[in-house]
Amino acid sequence: MPCRQQFEATGSPRNLGLIWAASVGDSKGRGCDQLAAEGLVDRLIYGWSGTAPNLLKMVREDKVEAWNLPLGVVSHVIRDVAAHRAGPVTHVGLRTFVDPREKGGRLNRRTQRDIVHLVQMGSRELLWYEAPKAIGAALLRGTTADLDGNVSFEREALYLDQLNQAMAARNSGGVVLVQVERIVDRGTLHPKSVHLPGALVDKVVLAPPELHWQTLREPGNDGSLSGEIRTPLHSISPLPMDERRIIAHRAFLEIDRPNCLVNLGVGMPEGVAVMVATHSKQNPHAASVTLSTEAGVWGGIPGGGLRFGASHNPACLTPTASMIDFYNGSGVDLCCLGMAEVDAAGNVNVSNFPGRMPGCGGFIDISQTSKKVCFVGTFTSGGLKVAVEGGQLRIKQEGRNRKFMAAVNEKTFAGSTVNGRTVLIITERAVFRLVKPQGGSGPAVELIEVAPGIDIERDVLAHMAFRPLIRSVKPMPAAIFQPC
Repeated sequence: MPCRQQFEATGSPRNLGLIWAASVGDSKGRGCDQLAAEGLVDRLIYGWSGTAPNLLKMVREDKVEAWNLPLGVVSHVIRDVAAHRAGPVTHVGLRTFVDPREKGGRLNRRTQRDIVHLVQMGSRELLWYEAPKAIGAALLRGTTADLDGNVSFEREALYLDQLNQAMAARNSGGVVLVQVERIVDRGTLHPKSVHLPGALVDKVVLAPPELHWQTLREPGNDGSLSGEIRTPLHSISPLPMDERRIIAHRAFLEIDRPNCLVNLGVGMPEGVAVMVATHSKQNPHAASVTLSTEAGVWGGIPGGGLRFGASHNPACLTPTASMIDFYNGSGVDLCCLGMAEVDAAGNVNVSNFPGRMPGCGGFIDISQTSKKVCFVGTFTSGGLKVAVEGGQLRIKQEGRNRKFMAAVNEKTFAGSTVNGRTVLIITERAVFRLVKPQGGSGPAVELIEVAPGIDIERDVLAHMAFRPLIRSVKPMPAAIFQPC
């Protein structure tokens, strides 16, 4: 009997605590949302929860305690539970909303406990993220299990944190349950293909094909996501000429050195992957680029939507915690991330804004440590319509919602953490960068480019709640506005 149905019938189990890096779900009731019942769940710790709207509703209504922490931090917290460590101590999250001097990651009035602590180690100011004392159950999935419980992942798109989750539950005296699509005899699996050893697995669940989805976009398996096959990239269609393509093209041009390692966020940044696949001749460095995701993918073309985190034709898959280790050490040369709100101090919000509170995901881990950062998004939202005519951009209908605010609702990126890096804000009509003016007390947003056909006063400044620094404004590259 499903857990929620059992709870509704018997009142048990009760008051479960849930922890995940990124929610499993399709925004329509599958995955984590099946546990969304008052009394069944009473506390949440997560990195991103955008596909579990019913659990988020419980957060908004103060029916559960809830903390939103960086995705990579959650991944490392799970690893530390396995090792009986106190929790990760890191620079990631400083001066954002997870800093205890801000919100400490707390999401509602019901959540009063501090699980994020400011600590001093020598001359360094760091954050200690307190790990739970135990994890009582790990719910996992793989492809094939043998009769000894060893599990291989040959058709899985990602490893994620599943090995660390199993170790954490095992060392907590908990239970490890693994869903698979097939069971084979002992000795069938090559030792190097086993990702979860049977010594860690308590029960294996054989799922029928209609319930064992590789991703939450559709049933079945796409071999190009698991590395079983390679899909021809010429089958990827170019983006149509609209605001999304303009933004993706301009961000694509920031790949400005050979062998560049790039991270792409969810949503608008996904278009950069399409540009790499379809417009490589327009950027001499595109052929040597390595696209990656915080979930653990190296190479290939990252998927979008409900396939986000996976990649078509990947070169290598690693566990999330290992990828985050690399990211935290500034391994990413360029990241392209979304933006919902920006303010005059260069703070950016993507985690909690009117109508949505999906969480920060890997945004903080990535934006605080990448060598170059591009925040991408439309200049306004809610009904925006644009057209490109004769190489000129025309605003046919302005969006209802401003994004350039006097103050952001929540600091997912703190402008004060620029630290000499290049940080750009790319929209369809203008490009900004974060600078530290001479004699200024902090960073400022400077307007550096506008699209051909755009009037600065009418189309840019009139829709901002603050006036950016304006010194020398150049046109955005003309090639962006030309058909290919």
